Amino acid sequence: MSRYFVTTAISYPNGRPHIGHAYEAIATDWLARFARLDGRDTFFLTGTDEHGLKIAQAARARGLSPRAFVDEMTSHFIQMADRLHISYDRFIRTTDPDHRRCVEALWQRMEASGDLYLGRYEGWYSVRDEAFYDEAETVLAADGRRLAPTGTELSWTVEESWFFRLSRYAEPLLRLYAEQPDFVQPTFRMNEMRAFVERGLADLSVSRTSFDWGIPVPGSPGHVMYVWVDALANYLTATGFPDPGYERRWPASLHVIGKDVMRFHAIYWPAFLMSAGLPLPERVFGHGFILNRGEKMSKSLGNIVEPGALADTFGLDPLRHFLLRGISFGQDGEWSHDAIIARINADLANDLGNLAQRTLSMMARNCDGRVPERGPQTPADTALMQEAAGLLDRCRSAHAAVQPHAALDAIWGLVGATNLYLSNEAPWSVRKTDPARADTILWHAADAIRRIALLLQPSMPGSAARLLDMLAIPEDVRDFRAFDEALGPGTVLPPPQALFPRFNG
Repeated sequence: MSRYFVTTAISYPNGRPHIGHAYEAIATDWLARFARLDGRDTFFLTGTDEHGLKIAQAARARGLSPRAFVDEMTSHFIQMADRLHISYDRFIRTTDPDHRRCVEALWQRMEASGDLYLGRYEGWYSVRDEAFYDEAETVLAADGRRLAPTGTELSWTVEESWFFRLSRYAEPLLRLYAEQPDFVQPTFRMNEMRAFVERGLADLSVSRTSFDWGIPVPGSPGHVMYVWVDALANYLTATGFPDPGYERRWPASLHVIGKDVMRFHAIYWPAFLMSAGLPLPERVFGHGFILNRGEKMSKSLGNIVEPGALADTFGLDPLRHFLLRGISFGQDGEWSHDAIIARINADLANDLGNLAQRTLSMMARNCDGRVPERGPQTPADTALMQEAAGLLDRCRSAHAAVQPHAALDAIWGLVGATNLYLSNEAPWSVRKTDPARADTILWHAADAIRRIALLLQPSMPGSAARLLDMLAIPEDVRDFRAFDEALGPGTVLPPPQALFPRFNG
């Protein structure tokens, strides 16, 4: 059984989760669910990054201890994951005791390699981004404030700091990118990372002394680790590192992250791992943002959309479907009330819902509520079966390419082909003169629906389960090994029910 270890970038819990958090979680959940159904030994990690100056300041503003603050904020992210049916195997918190052990061990390995040294940091720092920026990257605003490329305010920071010899890893990183061109995806993100490294890398400040909410640097009183050393190590923590046996999970198959944290995952993280003598993750995929009227969502703009409210309004599975099919993974995507309604009515009510309803209703009325017998095949039957038979491989290719929208496009290709088959073959008319042929048409349509439902389980688990229930598919034959197991004639079917009503809101 092949191994599949997939992670999201852990979230910074200094506010309530928004649709961007939901998008990343749902897309990674699709990847994990697909891998499990395809027989792979799958582990799915998500969680929260709970240290750093930004957290300490937010807690102080609330009159709370940092620990009380992150306990409260993290509960919202756990609730979001559970509300969205995110099938994580572990929700990690960087305040977990085993995480501290992991980070300390990683630090000590980097120190043993000669890549850490004590110095003095002077430069621009963004509290909001928890990131350092070179002078050339900054922008001077009209009001005199110095801004990061992300638009966040910078402050000039001077303090004693431990440094990581990032400059030593420019050539190894460029060699990595050349030898593994799919290490960073999409390709244009790889090009960005390569260009950044080619401009030269400065050593990286990796400790702070101006606050104490973080993991202490081993043997260096007064220093806490830079939050990105701490946060990135969470992926190792989940494997059990540094204890024996962590190799069963590590290296990760895939990190799914937002495009705004590419530098940390595609440059800093592999350099830390190289220094520590540890294998690198197989791939890092940077997805785009969910935009609201062309703008990234943020509390300051007041355009945050809460995923729980959307799930309540539109239904959880319709929301998941919209995010997975309506946005090309890797690109920015636009959210709007009207766009979700249009996708629900076109894809779910008109296409899939209508297909399932008319097929199952005809079987209930005309086949004694059973799966009908299959007679001799016509060329039209053969063409539909060939279209259906190739669907799993097309979806596997989309999964390998981290393209959930491509998998759903392929599935809807079969939905459309099956609707066209029914319309052309017209079993409601054929039944008047050739009932056996009408039964054969319905069998082929129903078996195509079965395959569609199997492959929709990663994206719409609840709705796919109801559809498989209506086809009387046993619970133990719903993984992809059953993809080519045809419907059994004579199987008693429950009364059909409408799956996706039209949304008129």
